[in-house]
Amino acid sequence: MAFLTAISGSSFGNRYEIEKEETVLGRHPECDVTIDVGAVSRQHAKVQRRDGRYEIADLNSRNGTFLNGELLGLPASLKDGDLIRICDIEFSFHSDRPAIIDSELLGCSRVDQDQSSFGVVMVDDDAHVSSSREFSSRLDIRGSKYGSQLTTNAEVRLSAMLEIATALGGAVKLEEVLPKVLETLFRVFLQADRAFIVLAEGDDLIPRWFKTRQQGDEESMRISRTVMREVMDTKSAIISMDASNDSRFDTAVSIADFEIRSIIVAPLLDSEDNAIGALQLDTLDSKRRFEPADLDVLAGVATQAGVAIENAQLHEQAVLQQKIEQDLELASNVQKALLPQAKPDLAGYEFYDYYHPADQIGGDYFDYIELPDGRLVVIVADVAGHGVAAAMFMAKLSAETKFLLASEAAPSVAITKLNKRLYALGVEKFVTFICCILEPSTGQVEIVNAGHMAPIWLKPGGAVSEPGDEAAGVPINVVGSFEYESAKIQIEPGDRLVLYTDGINEAPDRQGKMFGIRQLQELVSAGKGTLAEIGDHIVSDVKRFIEGTAQADDMCLVVLGRK
Repeated sequence: MAFLTAISGSSFGNRYEIEKEETVLGRHPECDVTIDVGAVSRQHAKVQRRDGRYEIADLNSRNGTFLNGELLGLPASLKDGDLIRICDIEFSFHSDRPAIIDSELLGCSRVDQDQSSFGVVMVDDDAHVSSSREFSSRLDIRGSKYGSQLTTNAEVRLSAMLEIATALGGAVKLEEVLPKVLETLFRVFLQADRAFIVLAEGDDLIPRWFKTRQQGDEESMRISRTVMREVMDTKSAIISMDASNDSRFDTAVSIADFEIRSIIVAPLLDSEDNAIGALQLDTLDSKRRFEPADLDVLAGVATQAGVAIENAQLHEQAVLQQKIEQDLELASNVQKALLPQAKPDLAGYEFYDYYHPADQIGGDYFDYIELPDGRLVVIVADVAGHGVAAAMFMAKLSAETKFLLASEAAPSVAITKLNKRLYALGVEKFVTFICCILEPSTGQVEIVNAGHMAPIWLKPGGAVSEPGDEAAGVPINVVGSFEYESAKIQIEPGDRLVLYTDGINEAPDRQGKMFGIRQLQELVSAGKGTLAEIGDHIVSDVKRFIEGTAQADDMCLVVLGRK
């Protein structure tokens, strides 16, 4: 099957199969080959298949289509290796997919063919080769932050180093750094036929960029992982002026198979002298070999390139982190909008609430829901864990709770249905949940408790109790068929109900000791002043308790009082 290979631009190395009768190239996202460049027309050109042959046709584009450097007029036939240029983006055309080489026939220990989208594979040469290998020359480059000494052709080599330093100095993205390195190296090392940059990703070595002198050489490139590891482990640049007779490469299939005559490899070191990859140049022409002085130049280039790549990686991480923080801030604003924006204005009753997530977004939830018959529901819930996943589950819980409580007269039936619905989602997160349904005219409170801490009921004389324990059920989303029950209490003027999440009672101090329910009950029992003053006093006391350590969990506190 024919295909196109991008040989310039941000898509460098990408392969596009020509599977249809007509393959359209252009800027529109629905094109078969999308070229995201402003000067490219929405539908710029097309490759069409006719009787087993292929031709390229321009689609009346603004800036024209070029075939092998010539502006295309009428549709033209394509042959293997032809170059198609659209604005600044160039593709090579290939009439057939290259055959996959059987690693066993080549005598390799292992060939990983899924590590690069560019057709470059890393080869493990035979394991019995000694690690103390002989090279034509070796250069330790650790600590060479200003490059290696330039021992021959000083003026030319200094100019090359300055050119490379300039090219790398302003690059902040890997897709800018890597091609600039290889492009400059091909101008400096005229004998080089191929160049590779391999980066370490965890325990793997991944070919990230390559360049070849001749079109077509890129289709079956293989790199010796053994050589790359040797260079990175020793942090030394190596050169072999005659790879075919070098004992080091006796069993290196990647060397013998492609008749590599001379090779030079240097490690890429970051600012702390850690090996983050390697850079390799090789040549196929026995008359155009690398010289010992080239080792100094490549070592210097590798030193600059390593730091530039590290800076690009740090920049990518910073951009990603900034995007994550922006997303978290947006999620935090959305979550705040889901929580009550004001306390209920209910004659004869007063309310206090406090909510503070451990991270930017949390899994605690509270709400006030006015039912059509005049009753008021006060809810406090805690989704297991905190962060984005807990917040998303909390949002679903909020929506389902409001709907079911408004459509079911019996709160216990509503919460039973809520549990069934959330359980059916298959999300492995449980929720402790408590709701108190207040009948304002009588002061009766009906409590449905799904695995949550019981409310603290404060009487005017200071006595406290925890009502509803006898009817408490399991947390929501643990047992899908669980039937919940309710308990009823009667609150009188001066009574207060305190609802909270475990971010309050399980708040740890610097020694890991928890605040505890008993201490919370004592605070409630001794509380004096207005409802707001009592709530603020509880929050302040918890904050003093955890002073000097990070908040471990989301905190939520809601107090209902009858005047």
